[in-house]
Amino acid sequence: MALMATLPFVKMNGAGNDFVVVNALETPFAPTEAQVRAIADRETGEGCDQLIALEPSETADVFMRVWNADGGQVETCGNALRCVGWLMMQSTGQDRVTIDTLGGPTTAWRAEGENQIRVDMGPPRLDWTQVPLAEAMDTRNIELQIGPIDDPVLHTPGAVSMGNPHVVFFMDHAPNDGFVRGSGSLIEHHPLFPEGVNVGFAHVIAPDRIRLRVWERGAGLTRACGTGACAALVATARRRLTGRHAAVEVDGGLLQIDWDEASDHVFMTGPVEVERTGTLTL
Repeated sequence: MALMATLPFVKMNGAGNDFVVVNALETPFAPTEAQVRAIADRETGEGCDQLIALEPSETADVFMRVWNADGGQVETCGNALRCVGWLMMQSTGQDRVTIDTLGGPTTAWRAEGENQIRVDMGPPRLDWTQVPLAEAMDTRNIELQIGPIDDPVLHTPGAVSMGNPHVVFFMDHAPNDGFVRGSGSLIEHHPLFPEGVNVGFAHVIAPDRIRLRVWERGAGLTRACGTGACAALVATARRRLTGRHAAVEVDGGLLQIDWDEASDHVFMTGPVEVERTGTLTL
């Protein structure tokens, strides 16, 4: 990309999942993987789970491009959709905006409560070819386990795509950091997932409440994962561990997930926060 002295950004988070959001509506922004990693670095850069660029769109109010902290570009990010939705609503004065992504378009609008944004995440993709998996399986309970073959710690998780691939393990307690990091990093690149996978660990507290921790593909353990929360609700509902509506507790807050029976769409509602503004030097 062309060298530029400075580029303004907004640092935001959605339930603790944090982003550096760059306005590329008029000035193209095409960072290298090394530049993305440098920006995301929490010691020497701005520090974030994902880098977001807002680009022009012919079919929506804005196109949202997403890079994970490791420098790789990904399809979408649920919490970033809420943050971008809020930014666009603030700048346009609208109460509803459309956002296009590599994972498909979505709609965001204001919800009840301060800085609460609701997004339509679309229908979950449940066929094994859509996740995708490397071989045909029933995605309600795929053939995968963590631990010894004869005594696995976890097994038969659900698999869902919410525009990006997810696997959800069901637990009877909330896992600790070490377990999420160890198991998540192991499963992220498992050959069953040709595009890699986001790894969720869901503890169903009640039919309408889930405690969730997620190892994100390319980002590691994050304080929240919006698409992961949607995938967890879908996976637990398909196993009849929950209903189609649940509050999902993530490390950074609470997300309300609703899987609408009539439309088959998943809706996510949660908080957004502006942390600060600044400039990038590239």
